[in-house]
Amino acid sequence: MAGKIFYRERIKSKKGAKSPRFRIIAVCDADIKIFGNHFRKKELEHLARAAGADLIELERDKKEEKME
Repeated sequence: MAGKIFYRERIKSKKGAKSPRFRIIAVCDADIKIFGNHFRKKELEHLARAAGADLIELERDKKEEKME
C-alpha cells in the first residue's frame, strides 16, 4: 500500500512569488522524515516519488481566501 502525503497551499503565499508555496500537513503510511517547513511543488513531487507515496492536496476554506 502506498503512503500518502497531505499538503496545502500556504495562507500567506502569493501566486507568482518566488518563495515556496506549499506546506506538508500530514504523512500517512510512508517511511519518511521531513525537516522543512515550506516546499515547492516540484520538491513535493520528488519527495513523494522517492518515498513511493501519493500526494494529496487539501483544499483551503473559503473564509481564508477572502482574508488575503
